[in-house]
Order: sequence, then structure tokens, then C-alpha cells
Amino acid sequence: MGEYASVLLTNGTSSDTRSHEGPLKDGHKEVTDEQRKLPNELQYRTGDNKFAPNIISEKTEIIELEASQYNNRDGYNPNFLRETVQLPNLPPNLAENCAFLKDGNGYELKYNHFSIVMSKSRRLSFFTAVNIDGNQSRSVDRINDRWYFDPRIDRKYQSGPELYSNNDLDRGHLIRRLDPVWGQLAEEANEDTFHFTNCSPQHKNLNQITWLELEDYILKNADRFDLKVSVFTGPVFREDDMLYRDEFQIPAEFWKVVVIVKDDNELSATAYLQTQKNLIEDLKFAYGEYKTYQIPVVKIEALTKLDFGILRFHDPLANIKEAFRTVGRIIRGPSDITI
Repeated sequence: MGEYASVLLTNGTSSDTRSHEGPLKDGHKEVTDEQRKLPNELQYRTGDNKFAPNIISEKTEIIELEASQYNNRDGYNPNFLRETVQLPNLPPNLAENCAFLKDGNGYELKYNHFSIVMSKSRRLSFFTAVNIDGNQSRSVDRINDRWYFDPRIDRKYQSGPELYSNNDLDRGHLIRRLDPVWGQLAEEANEDTFHFTNCSPQHKNLNQITWLELEDYILKNADRFDLKVSVFTGPVFREDDMLYRDEFQIPAEFWKVVVIVKDDNELSATAYLQTQKNLIEDLKFAYGEYKTYQIPVVKIEALTKLDFGILRFHDPLANIKEAFRTVGRIIRGPSDITI
């Protein structure tokens, strides 16, 4: 994936956990003031040319590549399905809060088979968008835990290990690792999903259980029926989201909009909301119940202020009675999903 300098990250419990105040071994430079601003559990090592705060641990390797290494990324394809499905449109007040690319070319971060738009103020993504091709799906093993900062936007707009260390927060993939893993670019797409731009803080139980079951259902059906699927995912940002470590607001809800072409050649757009509010009342994380709902696309629009265009007209819940539109349908398993 390219040349990079490295910094060591320890888990805060090992006897190797320490910070260096003088010259490091192997001819590396002294620890700088910039390095000391990172969490105490970081142990630093810089290359000979310049400081690049990339972090390595027994399980986690964190890298920043050169921006030029992303030139071949195709991004989300709006013409992937039989009908054009554009990225959600952001109103002016949200667009102003987007993290624009350093080269001035808009705010869409393109990866292999998916795209991401980042919020400057929240340092998390407004939304992600991925194309899934079940006919070309491939199995790519997760060999190691390697994460990337994206050099195409300022690092100050990305949340890294300073958010996820020493707590029960997972780096929850917004785009599931296997979703874009298809075709000739499968291995590269797999690696692309391990960007901090593609993760959001999620309680480890939410990340691994209910939401994963929904993602599994979507992916398995795409694979089984050779379906093409486009999926949009993101957090719900609220002004009263919990402030953590005096710096990060933790979203309590996540949404997903799934778009397919059914057997009758009609477009179908279904929307889902998962809440973890009772899991993040404090970061002691009492084990509690969390729920997933299927709700109308227009409800996601109301919560996020995003405009999904034609998708609201292809929602099977669009014509249901108002009471149900407000509450939503609780999802306990695949049989509860209406497509």
C-alpha cells in the first residue's frame, strides 16, 4: 500500500507501555511536542524524513498514504442499478459543514465501489454509499487490523485512535467490509473499508449483533440471487449527542437505506434505524436492550436532513397509515423486513 513512517501504539496494560522523552533507538528522532499531544498510551517512532503519526500495535496498524495513491478509485456508481440512484443531496447548511478535498474537487471521497462524505464539525461521515454486486462477490480474509487516515482531507476532520482507545467503543464499519469486495478490485476494496472515514463509534454489542444480522441478511441475499444492491449508511447527528472526552459527540442512532431492483423490475428502497441510546448513557455501558426499526425513507430524511430524491417514491412503507410511519416496524429477524 505504499511507503509510510510508523508510530507504536500499546494497549495501556502491557509493561511495554511508556512514552519516550529522549532520542529513540535505531536512529529515530526525538519525540516532538506534536506527538505528545496524542493519548498517553501511544509510544512514538518517527522516520528519518518527517513526522507522520501512524500507529502500530500488536493488533492495529495505522497508516497514511500519499493522496496520489487514490487516483484510480472509482467511488459509488449512481448508474449501478437499472435506474439512476444519485448520492443523497445535502442542504446548504450541511454542505458548508462538509470536509472538502484538499485538491478542491468537491467533498466526495471515492474508494473502490463506495464513496463517503465527511462532516467537519463531527469528524465522522454524514453518509456512506456502496454498490454491491452479488454476482461478482469474492471472499477476502481479514488478515490483520490495519486502519488508514485519508490524506485527501485534513486529518483534523477524522476521528482516530484518540477516540477508540481504552473503552468499549468499536470502530464500527459504516460500510460493511465485504460489501464492496467484488470483481477485480475486491482485495483493494477490502483494504479501502479500513479507513477512519468509514467508521463511527459504536458500542461493541450493537456493532456485533443486531446491526450485523441486518447487514448479513442484505449481503447473503445479494449473493444468493445475484442481486445488485446500493446501500447508504450513516449516523444520526443530534445537538444533544453525548460529549465524550471533552471532544467527541457520540451518535446514538444509525440509519441504513437499501436499494434493489425486484423481480418485477421495480425499484425498492427500504430504510432502517438502529438506536443505541441506552447503551451510551455513560461509557460504563450497562448492558441493555437496543432495537432496529424499519421506517419510511422520508423519516430518515427528516432525521438527517438529507434528500434521497426518487427513493422516497419507491419505499414499500410509503403508503402506510400515519401512525405506523411515525413509530416504524421493529425488526427482530428477516421475516420482519418488508421489501
